[in-house]
Amino acid sequence: MGHRLSKIYTRTGDDGTTGLGDGTRVPKTHARIEAYGAVDEANSAIGMVIAATPVDEIRAVLTRIQHELFDLGGELSVPGLRSITEAHVTRLEQDLDRFNAALPPLKEFILPSGGTATSACHLARAIARRAERRTWTLAQSEPIAPELTRYLNRLSDLLFVLARVLVRHEQGAEVLWRRQTP
Repeated sequence: MGHRLSKIYTRTGDDGTTGLGDGTRVPKTHARIEAYGAVDEANSAIGMVIAATPVDEIRAVLTRIQHELFDLGGELSVPGLRSITEAHVTRLEQDLDRFNAALPPLKEFILPSGGTATSACHLARAIARRAERRTWTLAQSEPIAPELTRYLNRLSDLLFVLARVLVRHEQGAEVLWRRQTP
């Protein structure tokens, strides 16, 4: 692992570039920076869900995921590093199946709303989708491990399911979307 900063500002980014984990300097608008920046945003949004959720099991799963997202961001910031494996994707699928098992099937779209934890979870889901899109953008120009995009895809699915679980703890029911007519 590289060095850790004890001084927060370095002034090296004042020219519009930033350093990757391997020391390479790239523009702050580089696809790699966009990808791991979006992963960082998703991780921060998940922190908001953890802070708001009344469900211990959800907090535990999301805390594990925060660690994994930190690893995923590290993999994106150091070209060639491998941290996320198919086992991580499989574990998300197992979480999805476990939490989804008790939910009724969806017959309609639902609004991304609810109590504080539910709404935070929907926001984290949308940000995880953006992280996935940004990672796909990077994959169009540089090789990345396919597990990264699969992980982010399953994560957003899991966050959707967790929002459905959380709304039942906070409000009791989801708000179904209804087409608005003029």
